[in-house]
Amino acid sequence: MHRYFLHISYNGKAYHGWQIQNNALSVQAVLNQKISIALQENTYVVGAGRTDTGVHAEFYMLHFDTQKEISDKAGFIDKINKLLPQDIAAYQIYDVPADANTRFDAVSRSYEYRISLKKNPFLTDFAWYYRFNLDIELMNQAAGLLLNYDDFTSFSKTGTQVKTNICKIYEAKWFYTEKSVLVFRIKADRFLRNMVRAITGTLIDVGKGKISVNDFRKIIEDKNRSSAGFSVPAQGLFLTDIEYPKGLIKGVE
Repeated sequence: MHRYFLHISYNGKAYHGWQIQNNALSVQAVLNQKISIALQENTYVVGAGRTDTGVHAEFYMLHFDTQKEISDKAGFIDKINKLLPQDIAAYQIYDVPADANTRFDAVSRSYEYRISLKKNPFLTDFAWYYRFNLDIELMNQAAGLLLNYDDFTSFSKTGTQVKTNICKIYEAKWFYTEKSVLVFRIKADRFLRNMVRAITGTLIDVGKGKISVNDFRKIIEDKNRSSAGFSVPAQGLFLTDIEYPKGLIKGVE
């Protein structure tokens, strides 16, 4: 049996998230089907983590096992891309050890939330349009507080079955990619369900003056989802990077 990591990206607009679910189209279901066709054997893919309905992934990694050795990797990628719909793309396939796991071996993940500050029909599906003024300096002051805490219960979707709400955040900052596009970037060892969208919405409350930086600190310390702000819409959220230990993926440092 051979195990491979596959690097892909996807536009999440048409999908009810990554994970397979009943009576709804998911990215995982499509990959299971198309890779099974390409290999001519039943294949089940395991992803690096869930993304919610409508969320995009510029960088995503999955793994699968097959009885066949894939020696012509470029040919395999070409075959997969011909089978995949236009909103999912495969880039590279990697040999990995038999126990390598795209989810559990990941050491960090990075997300970006993108906001269009002026109406732009070409960003409708890839950014949230927000036309009001925001104090970016205050938002960055509040975002910086996230690095001092590890319990993010206040930003977790209620009722989820997770063993812990402890996460280590390595980076959290706001910046402009161009004059009218504002981005929030956050990097952590793991994320809770709805965490990035809830943090982003609460930071926007800081930026529009609804709450203070100190209020944001208290929200974190409350460990209560009802204390935090709204969750921003899905279309502005992108998974942008996943890091693995050096040497896990052959040829990748």
